[in-house]
Amino acid sequence: MAAPDIIVAIDQSELPDALDDAIESVAAPLLDSGCCDLRNVKNFLHGTWLGHPLHPVLTDVPLGAWTVALALDALDVVDGGDTHARGADAAVTIGLAGAVASAVTGLTDWRHTDGRARRVGAVHATLNITATALYVASLVMRRRGSRGAGRALGALGFATVSASAYLGGHLVYGEQIGVDHTAEQTAPEAFVPVLAEAELPPDGLRRVETEEMPVLLARVGSQIYALSDTCTHLGCSLSEGSLDGCSIRCKCHGSEFSLETGEVLNGPATFPAPCLETRVRDGQIEVRGCPD
Repeated sequence: MAAPDIIVAIDQSELPDALDDAIESVAAPLLDSGCCDLRNVKNFLHGTWLGHPLHPVLTDVPLGAWTVALALDALDVVDGGDTHARGADAAVTIGLAGAVASAVTGLTDWRHTDGRARRVGAVHATLNITATALYVASLVMRRRGSRGAGRALGALGFATVSASAYLGGHLVYGEQIGVDHTAEQTAPEAFVPVLAEAELPPDGLRRVETEEMPVLLARVGSQIYALSDTCTHLGCSLSEGSLDGCSIRCKCHGSEFSLETGEVLNGPATFPAPCLETRVRDGQIEVRGCPD
């Protein structure tokens, strides 16, 4: 399906490149500290512990809170008073707290994207920053008693964050960011031969094909392991990665999976890699889906 015109325009514009440089200049010092290992922090922010990206969970907080604020402001405008002022102010404040958390997780995920997705993500982030700034100004005006100006700034902030939400939706559904890239794969139910055992050297990696899915074969010592060859993060081939003990590290963005279970050991991936059972029969390596 062709990308919408606005997405094509963003992709062809020079503006996202400038935004990319500006955002990266902020992100690098925060997430690439040379003083300590931040892998556990990044894994938390990606959502590897959750088995699901953390960022979209947190985006519901500002969107929901600011929707409530807009509704309460509208009621006060209709009533001609400030009956719902305290509730609106509280909703704006909650939204700002959620926006900060959402921004940190989104920034962590954005750094592990490429191409058009990264460019659209840079515009998405800039709109979110703009919306947050408008809501900060809105809260300041409300606290100073200029409720009309505060409501107007809030409405403008809501329009901005809504535009950003559209781009966020495209990143998920159009660019497949934050989804499981193995979701439509199914492992063979019965053992099928995929490779002669002699063709898989010690500490070797091979990509083989079944009718249901591409498969990564890895030999570590005397043990042969099999996972889907598709990295769940952005779909890169795991067979082009590198072995690290009993784990495989994707060459594209560094996601690391256990060869024994497929679980995510290090992000940015959050979904486990489908794991297959292996055996050797008549000199052939055979694989099938792991029984439930």
